[in-house]
Amino acid sequence: MKTIIEPFKIKMVEQLRFTTRSERERLLEAASYNPFLLHSDDVLIDLLTDSGTTAMSAKQWSALMDGDEAYAGSRSYYRFEEVVRDITGFKHIIPTHQGRAAEKILFSLVGGPGRIIPNNTHFDTTRANIEVSGAQAIDLPNALGLVPEMVADFKGNMDTELLEELILGEGPGRIPVIMLTVTNNTGGGQPVSMANIRAVSEIAHAYGIPFFLDACRFAENAMFIKLREPGYESVPVKSIVQEMFSYADGCTMSAKKDGLVNTGGWLAMNDDTLAMQARNVLIVTEGFTTYGGLARRDLEAIARGLEEVLDESYLAYRLRSVQYLGDALELGGVPIVRPTGGHAVYLDAKRFVPHIPPEEYPGQAIVCALYLHAGIRTVEIGSVMFGKYDAAGRLVPASMELVRLAIPRRVYTQSHIDYIAEAVTEVYNDRAMLSGLSIAYEAPVLRHFTAQFEPIGVLHSAASGR
Repeated sequence: MKTIIEPFKIKMVEQLRFTTRSERERLLEAASYNPFLLHSDDVLIDLLTDSGTTAMSAKQWSALMDGDEAYAGSRSYYRFEEVVRDITGFKHIIPTHQGRAAEKILFSLVGGPGRIIPNNTHFDTTRANIEVSGAQAIDLPNALGLVPEMVADFKGNMDTELLEELILGEGPGRIPVIMLTVTNNTGGGQPVSMANIRAVSEIAHAYGIPFFLDACRFAENAMFIKLREPGYESVPVKSIVQEMFSYADGCTMSAKKDGLVNTGGWLAMNDDTLAMQARNVLIVTEGFTTYGGLARRDLEAIARGLEEVLDESYLAYRLRSVQYLGDALELGGVPIVRPTGGHAVYLDAKRFVPHIPPEEYPGQAIVCALYLHAGIRTVEIGSVMFGKYDAAGRLVPASMELVRLAIPRRVYTQSHIDYIAEAVTEVYNDRAMLSGLSIAYEAPVLRHFTAQFEPIGVLHSAASGR
């Protein structure tokens, strides 16, 4: 395979701070073994999330200077609206300060006790906003998506047979909206096929149910369709994106991913009544309808970012850079979710540390080991993030125990990725020495952000650390 170079050159740099193993031991203990609570200055390579961690382009920075900060009717809003409408085709474009704000508005209006909202797989804030409303979030991943080692083109797809069974069993009146997350973050960053988007849309509309996309990584998903789905090989990515959105009635969006910016998002839809209700909530909770909790200059940066993200040279580089890390880890024998997704490589914690049971949070053990060994911050996506308790207070584990290595857009070079691969492989080779953790404190919602842990035994990572 030929080398795919970065389709940009570096114009500004930010210095990294190196720490010692003994420093990291002290810092991780002070953070209660939860890397969310570390100071970013104490992190060498930050793979906690790809959300809001993008390096913006020179043209985006110049767009910030051109922002019109008018409270109402800002021309920056109309520029933003024009670009989003061109891509999505939706009638109503409602800016928010980030994706979870769009989710909060939507589910406060359509959620509520007794209602059910299905998805291929809900991510953390989506599920939380649904459940806080009193509704139930149901995941309907396809069977292949639950087998990390299985290679298939579209493991992010929803199981449409289970969707129809759910609608018939519960009644369409209990389902106010059907969601589909592209790409499927919880499922290993796996893409959703156009055929699956179309099929879910047809089922939803056959039963009179609105269909919304969780569109955070829409461009990466579209590039996978171009590369993998027959009939789309010669179709421009922008046209693929427009077709994806054409099957939906609306979307939630965190522009902090494929908007290539550090903050922002939107809620979009075609329904006039729902849009009016959403704007009323927006004004109370976020801001006026033409800024939605954002500085207007951020709307300019989003508009520019949405144009840049559709550049196929960028998308080829983006997918290949993630694959490069996955290939290096597989070469070292490290068990990962296969094939690699568009924004992250996911370690399969069940196979990585089979001696640590789910109730001792194997993914969190790996997360801590990676920081101790190499100063790399990652995130657990398993029973810490998605575990539940039964009536007796026993843990109901997540379906998969994963560790996500999310790659910020346009931030790290190949040598950074090589460092990550070497460090993860070294921890894997020393995996027998890793031990689990218990939860000392947890919040009732989204516990992984603020949970405090205690080691079971002595935490360890390969050798003395880097």
